[in-house]
Amino acid sequence: MYSFQFEVFGKVQGVYFRKYTQLKAQELDLVGWVQNTKQGTVIGIAQGRRTNELKEWLKHTGSPKSVIKKTDFKNDKIIDELEYDQFDIIK
Repeated sequence: MYSFQFEVFGKVQGVYFRKYTQLKAQELDLVGWVQNTKQGTVIGIAQGRRTNELKEWLKHTGSPKSVIKKTDFKNDKIIDELEYDQFDIIK
């Protein structure tokens, strides 16, 4: 299993980006969380087996009305067990 952190830049707030990220993560059986920042970005952590699919989605797709300018990934690692039970939206 894999884990990574992400930050998405562009028009990603006020366009249901967090909700669509949660839905995509659930579709891929991933756990973790997603949250807006005061800087206008979206950050989060995802864990599970199909993390590369979520990475591609975060880089190129996003929610229908979002405009993704850049997506940064960090702390990519292999993990022995999941640290979360589900994929949550943090308000």
